[in-house]
Amino acid sequence: MSAVDYSLQIDEARETAICEVRGLSKSYRNFWLNDVSFKLEPGYIMGFVGRNGAGKSTTIKAMLRLVKPDCGEVKMFGMDYAEDEEECKKHLGIVLGEFDYYADKKLKTVTGVVRRFYPEWDEAAYRRCIARFELDETKRVKELSAGMKVKYALALALSHNARLLILDEPTSGLDPVSSDELLDVFREFVADGKRSILFSTHITSDLDKCADYIMYIKDGCILMNGDREEIIGG
Repeated sequence: MSAVDYSLQIDEARETAICEVRGLSKSYRNFWLNDVSFKLEPGYIMGFVGRNGAGKSTTIKAMLRLVKPDCGEVKMFGMDYAEDEEECKKHLGIVLGEFDYYADKKLKTVTGVVRRFYPEWDEAAYRRCIARFELDETKRVKELSAGMKVKYALALALSHNARLLILDEPTSGLDPVSSDELLDVFREFVADGKRSILFSTHITSDLDKCADYIMYIKDGCILMNGDREEIIGG
């Protein structure tokens, strides 16, 4: 894909969904993710809620092809994710639980590796995140608490001009103050109307504080998907 073609696709995507999933399914021996479909427009936060084991993580992993879906289509930024995965990832910020890679390495060493993969790495943005989250780059990954690992992973996700954040239980394990701090970051991220967030959670107060839309999954099936006020009010 040429730079011109990609630029045109991004321009078109700004007028359509930043992420669209159609008919995503994945079967296991004792679980079936069944026909998940949804759309996320630029400028909004979607909270993806359900009990543990309901299918939230499976949905996200199938979207990102960390597990191969049985069927379905995922589009991001106007591109087919399966066909243009490498290009899509340049504009994705992903946090899937705690950051446990390179456990024996110092944060500054890990960051040095990660920044090489992103042509639009923003060192100033990274430095702001490090300061805001009070992260010590001289510490090793294994020395961080669960909450600080999440903050570090989020700092990386926010430092390469991502247009879509996909976060799996980002506030799990955080104290209330740290959780509210992250939710503030989420609201700031989408404030320009060009970027979006999909985050899974089982903490309903997170939805009240920052979600524009709520998608509810149970036993692998999407039961509700819509405006937060309508769903909570209903």
